[in-house]
Amino acid sequence: MERTAQPLTALLVAPDRELAQQFVQAASRAFQILAELKTYPARPILEMRLRQLQPDLVVLDLATDFGAAEQLIRAVTGARPETQVVGLHWRNDSEAVLKSLRSGASEFLYAPFDPAVQQQAVSRLRRLRRAASAPEREPGKVVVFASAKPGSGASTLAAQTALALRRLSGQRVLVADLDLEGGSLGFYLRLECQGTMLEALQEEHGPASAGWRSLVEETHGLDVLTAPELPSSDSIEPSRLHDLLESARRAYDWTLLDVPSIFHRTSLLALSESDEGFLIATPELPSLHLARKAVRLLTQLGLPPERYRVLINRVSRRETLRGSDVEKILNAPVHACVPQDFGALDRAITMGQSLGGDC
Repeated sequence: MERTAQPLTALLVAPDRELAQQFVQAASRAFQILAELKTYPARPILEMRLRQLQPDLVVLDLATDFGAAEQLIRAVTGARPETQVVGLHWRNDSEAVLKSLRSGASEFLYAPFDPAVQQQAVSRLRRLRRAASAPEREPGKVVVFASAKPGSGASTLAAQTALALRRLSGQRVLVADLDLEGGSLGFYLRLECQGTMLEALQEEHGPASAGWRSLVEETHGLDVLTAPELPSSDSIEPSRLHDLLESARRAYDWTLLDVPSIFHRTSLLALSESDEGFLIATPELPSLHLARKAVRLLTQLGLPPERYRVLINRVSRRETLRGSDVEKILNAPVHACVPQDFGALDRAITMGQSLGGDC
């Protein structure tokens, strides 16, 4: 006999709330609903939710608007990594079954959602998922550094954290600049642009490719991927960024991303792909105002508070605002305050080196 398995996790997309309620009531043993969308989402919103939740499958209402649902099936099954789709309907509609399966759905369930039928569907879905083999090693972590207000020090913190990680752990570390319009990571590490993030985002390039070593610069044991020398307005394709970061997880223990202001599309994409993010602000009121807006935005996008931490940078000894005051302004906890030390930073940047232990 098969041992009892954990329910499959699912994102439920169901404008028909009565259909959704009947399914949820009957599905507790077979499916674990991580989140519900009460309307058919736009494709970017759907892709972001899939990256955030990483469900085993999407359970999709086919009865309300089959045309819209069919487009979502293709979007979900075409995403990377591919996610399975289970269609929901009020009745055993043979035409809807056939069309949904042709579009890429894996299963079809209809009211009143017999538990035995659900278990049979789950068994088939598990067999489809069983092909993947275990990875050779634990995948690496992706960490994002984003400023609430440009100039808050995210690039400095990303560079110095990468140097410290390499020095203290001896692990493989990649630090990459995703600010294609005004990236400064290369400047902070005193590096010339050899290859750039734009080239790395091309289909044929990645840490596993033969040309990867020609794209990254090596300094102090780090691999560094700089922004283009000339500002670029090219947009980053979400699926390509996902592929690059998944490849980086297999090649590096740590991948640190220096991204534009948190309100930039690229930064939100990177944060949704990351294991953890740092939102950088300074004690000045304009920066704290934008940090408060950022916290509100991330909450609205469904990003849980444990996925990112707030850092207050350049805190002087004369600072009158206390940590508790800042937390009230932001409506979020402050993970740490980084003291101001311009002299030590100037020396480190001039030499392209890590900060000393006395900083």
